[in-house]
Amino acid sequence: MSTLIYNANIYVQRGVFVQALLVGDDGKIAAVGTEEEVRAACTGNENLYDAQGRTIVPGFNDSHQHLFNTGIALAAVRLQGVTSIAEVIERGRRYIEENQPQPGEVIHGMGWNQDYFTDEHRLLTRHDLDKISTDYPIIFDRACGHILTCNTKALEMAGVTVDTVPNAGGAIDQENGELTGVVRENARAQVRCLMSERSIETKKRLIRTAMKHANETGVTSVQTCDVRMGDWESTLEAYNQVLAETPTVRVYHQFSFMEPNAFQEFLDKGYRTGVGNDFNRFGPLKLFVDGSLGARTAYMREPYADDSSTRGIATLTPEEIDTLVGMAVKNNCGVAVHAIGDAAIENVLNAYDKVCENGENPLRLGIIHVQITDRPLLERFTKNDILALVQPIFLHYDTAIVEDRVGKDLAATSYAFKTLMDLGVHTSYGTDSPVEDMDPIANLYCAVTRKNLRGEPAGGWHPEECVDIYSAVDAYTIESAYASFDEKVKGRLMKGYLADLVVLSDNIFTINPDDILKVKVDATMVNGNFVFQRN
Repeated sequence: MSTLIYNANIYVQRGVFVQALLVGDDGKIAAVGTEEEVRAACTGNENLYDAQGRTIVPGFNDSHQHLFNTGIALAAVRLQGVTSIAEVIERGRRYIEENQPQPGEVIHGMGWNQDYFTDEHRLLTRHDLDKISTDYPIIFDRACGHILTCNTKALEMAGVTVDTVPNAGGAIDQENGELTGVVRENARAQVRCLMSERSIETKKRLIRTAMKHANETGVTSVQTCDVRMGDWESTLEAYNQVLAETPTVRVYHQFSFMEPNAFQEFLDKGYRTGVGNDFNRFGPLKLFVDGSLGARTAYMREPYADDSSTRGIATLTPEEIDTLVGMAVKNNCGVAVHAIGDAAIENVLNAYDKVCENGENPLRLGIIHVQITDRPLLERFTKNDILALVQPIFLHYDTAIVEDRVGKDLAATSYAFKTLMDLGVHTSYGTDSPVEDMDPIANLYCAVTRKNLRGEPAGGWHPEECVDIYSAVDAYTIESAYASFDEKVKGRLMKGYLADLVVLSDNIFTINPDDILKVKVDATMVNGNFVFQRN
């Protein structure tokens, strides 16, 4: 049934607001304008929604995250925000006590960050996790998802010893000839193999859990990397079933295949960018070419300023990147590459130079994260109109470490999100959830203020890179829609566009930027139906 939304402050585009909106039976916007204009288009049989003067924006579109992993994180040992190794141990023990897992079941946790620890400022080790249990295998993923720590039992069950050769593009840490339990990048698979394959029903439950969280935070579309090498077919089937039964979030898959034969098998099954429907569609090939800054696995041109022994880890060689990008373009697939370090970003841009012609980028090839950059590297994005899919929320943590990691000079030209926009680069926002929470409000706050969620530093970190709230909202809506070829049907509240929208508690466009964090999502609509309303 159609719905009339009235008495509202509806954002149309920069500086343009209207008071009413009519949603048609087809889930699209039938009319926008003054209340008088929109009521004239009504039949009199519409549902009525009095917005009570509140601000309404297009549904937020997270341009890069992991929806299925978000569901896993919500069900695992919650380690986000822990402030000590002792607290990690306590949470692990409590989880076992409350859940009574079966013998041999892996105890999985996600979200710890050693830079938040106040007792000992270091990575977790197997000895720490042995204090939780020596009977259960334990695998705790760092917040970035590029490092894990496991206990002695997990190492034994996985058959990992001091003589184990790590997978290419990975590392198994040792100290004084003993395993520490820390496993990095591609080598993580050598321990994570212990985690039993989840049933399709379990995957469906986890996806629904994550979708509910998305609805509550105003996220109506996600560009998600969950279809990955391994049991990707069952993950895809879980998505197919959920989105056929109860679609409350639009899903655009960033499918990840890091090896040509596996990618070819995927292509041979007929999957390509654009295949699917409005709620469940395939997007670009997703590659990982380095790790994270916090883990010192982001691949840098120069050694880390706070650890001259490493430049990070290149998880793919330039030749491997060229091969996979070439395969994708030949098969009419887009590509979106995780690249954080300046050397990693350079390698990806070099690969894109080989497949883009005349400065055109019809497949909308992009780079995800784009963190450590200098000005010439940023300008290279304009050569072939390469997209930037960035996460301003990363400023919450990274501003505390980036100068230590790469030095003040390089830090000053990094996380340069306004510069990207000023150069004309298509820049969209995401959260990389569950690396950070899916909450768009916190993401917008970091983009506009360049402060962490505690309001620090007072003037913002490199405030010259602050964007205004219009640019930030547009990056989260119409620019994310551009990244998925949807800019003509999604990301604006205009006639003919999909009726995906969010009702906010405050006028985010006029509020003091420091108060953005106080804004709440009061309601979320997807395809003309309210999927969340806050009590």
